[in-house]
Amino acid sequence: MSNSIKFVVLVIEDEENIASFICKTLKLNGYKTITASAGREALSIIHSQCPDLILLDLGLPDMDGMEIIRQVREWSSTPIIVVSARIQEQEKVDALDAGADDYITKPFGTSELLARIRTSLRHSNRLNNHSNLYLRPYHSGKLTIDFEKRIVSLAGQQIHLTPVEFRIVAYLAQNSGKVVTYTSIMTQIWGPYSDKNNNKILRVNMANIRRKIEENPAEPEYLFTEVGIGYRMREDECKWGQGKC
Repeated sequence: MSNSIKFVVLVIEDEENIASFICKTLKLNGYKTITASAGREALSIIHSQCPDLILLDLGLPDMDGMEIIRQVREWSSTPIIVVSARIQEQEKVDALDAGADDYITKPFGTSELLARIRTSLRHSNRLNNHSNLYLRPYHSGKLTIDFEKRIVSLAGQQIHLTPVEFRIVAYLAQNSGKVVTYTSIMTQIWGPYSDKNNNKILRVNMANIRRKIEENPAEPEYLFTEVGIGYRMREDECKWGQGKC
């Protein structure tokens, strides 16, 4: 990371040893950190200092982290990555649907944490700078998606997708590297009144898409299932900050 870039990360964690470890890791990788050990303190910092990214533990002494997500999302699109020991799928889904950008389960590796942070900041930076995120083609490995021309190609060969299949792939590609919940996809593709409790139509479409773009659908390279939560598309290989976006 360039020394000229100092992204500010707010670490909301009440366990001092974990907070210290995260802050040390981030500082060694060029980030500036702020810490908060309680929810109300964190909300005050978010309002006053506007960090570039928030790492949030859900189990805080004075309030549940879910309430922080809800309050922040009322006025801010600052990336929020939940870092929690809670492993229940429904809790992950609830956090993501409430507005969290990603969810990491403790214990976690530093490489994973740093990769998730880079992805969230990259996506946030594109949106905040009003760039052509939805027009610049997605490219990863042999897969290219031209949003403007609505063309999907694999190793230079055009792949035929139905209109619904293209909308699903485009939505996941525009959020590449991030977990997108079943509910979010259903709402985006079939509207707010679709049956969120029945994702069979989504699973059928995803199976068809994988057969078309994956060399081996059983071992996908591009579209990954987050069991019980949703899907994550392989990250766009656009090199942010190097003039290639």
